Amino acid sequence: MALNVAQKLIKAHLVRGSLAPGEPIGLRIDQTLTQDATGTLAMLSLEAMKLDRVKTEVSVQYVDHNLLQVDNLNAEDHLFLESACRRFGLWYSPPGNGISHVVHMERFGRPGKSLLGSDSHTPAAGALCMLAIGAGGLDVALAMAGEPYAIAMPAILGVELIGELPPWVSAKDVILELLRRRGVAGGVGRIIEYHGQGLRALDAMDRHVIANMGAELGATTSLFPSDESTRRYLNAQGREEDWSAIAADPGCDYDECDLIDLSKLEPLIAKPSSPGNVVPVSEIAGLEISQSYIGSSANPGWRDFAIAAEIVRGHRVPPDVSFDVNPTSRQVLQALIADGRLGALLAAGARIHQTGCNGCIGMGQAPAIGRNSLRTTPRNFPGRSGTEEDAVFLCSPETAAASALAGKIVDPRTLSTPYPRLVEPMTPVSSFMLLEQPCPLREAREVKLVKGRNIHSLPEFDALPDTLDLPILLKMGDNVSTDEIMPAGAKVLPYRSNLEKIATFAFARIDPTYAERAGRDAARGHAVVGGKNYGQGSSREHAAAAPRCLGLRLVLAKSFARIHRQNLINYGVLPLRFVDPADYERLAAGDVLLVSHLRRSLQEGGPIIIESGGRRIETQHDLTADQIESILDGGVINRRRRHAA
Repeated sequence: MALNVAQKLIKAHLVRGSLAPGEPIGLRIDQTLTQDATGTLAMLSLEAMKLDRVKTEVSVQYVDHNLLQVDNLNAEDHLFLESACRRFGLWYSPPGNGISHVVHMERFGRPGKSLLGSDSHTPAAGALCMLAIGAGGLDVALAMAGEPYAIAMPAILGVELIGELPPWVSAKDVILELLRRRGVAGGVGRIIEYHGQGLRALDAMDRHVIANMGAELGATTSLFPSDESTRRYLNAQGREEDWSAIAADPGCDYDECDLIDLSKLEPLIAKPSSPGNVVPVSEIAGLEISQSYIGSSANPGWRDFAIAAEIVRGHRVPPDVSFDVNPTSRQVLQALIADGRLGALLAAGARIHQTGCNGCIGMGQAPAIGRNSLRTTPRNFPGRSGTEEDAVFLCSPETAAASALAGKIVDPRTLSTPYPRLVEPMTPVSSFMLLEQPCPLREAREVKLVKGRNIHSLPEFDALPDTLDLPILLKMGDNVSTDEIMPAGAKVLPYRSNLEKIATFAFARIDPTYAERAGRDAARGHAVVGGKNYGQGSSREHAAAAPRCLGLRLVLAKSFARIHRQNLINYGVLPLRFVDPADYERLAAGDVLLVSHLRRSLQEGGPIIIESGGRRIETQHDLTADQIESILDGGVINRRRRHAA
């Protein structure tokens, strides 16, 4: 049987199940990635599981999100993470090293390996032909403990690339084109595999841009073959020995097919407030801007900054435009210093920020209200920038740099200067990554976890009752993001290790009264109702765990985003889907949902019947046996403890 690349990688890591789409499978995980916004809960989970040593080939904890140290909280969490890495045997990447996805490609990425990361943009490593999947921190902790990762076998969407990108069009426009066609739910339940002769002109970091934002389509992951572009990248990193060729078999099939002619693409832009709201730049050219932002995990390579430097070289951005440059790793920053391009950016008026996620996650660089912000970031969900009434547009570095000079949105093809042609340095400047290696086991067992006052052990959650009698506290529409369920930013994320405190911010962007209302009767519990693609976006499990602290027991929606659904299960919250979508219209906030004989219904299979106001609402769950166990036990930690006992 001829296999595509995705099938080859899954088959190589399959410990149970088959390659049939929708079949429950278990995957052996070679590497894990955690970042500080989600990693503290993952480390607390390892403590709760009494793990002695991680069992993966490589596990790395990065500090890249919570870098603003406006008080003691983030600094103390960094100390906790460093001590946890020494205790459990992880690599540690301290603040300033850079964004996890970029540094992981530079130092640890290897074709053919599997990677599970507690960040939804982990699939960026698919640029190196890694089976890289985003998940909640609890799932990553279980993988570090040696457990297979459970998932439904995705369908494979084959996207053939032909032609070559024209001047002023780059990799960001490729993924924006796919978002324009398919929307933010167009990749749900799918792996996107790119193939075709058009790959020849896309280097490894171009592919990173595309694979990174596959998350915005809801895709399980994105994949590229391991070819000469992959080899050149690893050779430049001094790691050519880690390269191996991986290609689809001739004559292989895909479950779905699409085709993009690169030569016919034009500069594209995602308007507020969704990555799927994509139009040609030329359609909205002329809109005034007050910010242009270069960087983030979506456009993290040397080339993305160098092209911007050449566009602005010798010019000056207007004084009413904030030109924010966010380097993505020490290596990239040092390369830009060495070749003089950082100087060109500074001379043009750029504000240089520390290496990390920064403004992408609302950690600084928030725009003014009522002013347009252009960003090369992957997401523009409402309020994600740190400004509640923001107007964020997503675009390529070419569009962002050209627009910064003009003070308005500009189609870069209209510039009078020739398109800069760049030659990337084959030997990156040595970055002295300051990565801390895992301790020897004997030394690790003597390490005490450094817990500041903001580090709280995971709360105990009770098992699922047999009867639920729950008021609906919120009814929401389609595409509710985890940024809306649990905001990020400098005000909220410092409490990521304190679920009771961070719970006070739950759903604040949707209804600021939610936390207070839920807390009044947390013992009884409550439900929320959502539309399609509920929980899209970030992998942060706080969006499940924090409402659970306030009594959330059931979420009823038309459909769920994959990672958030699993996070709900991991914390003992029951995710149910409407059998008849018309029932969604019949429910309102304040209605009461009654479910009887729930434990037996889950164990026996079949639909779950909810009674509300004299109506019978039929729902389904599609839970696996393991997921049902976790729900019944009140969460995956409880299930693991019961099995251990």
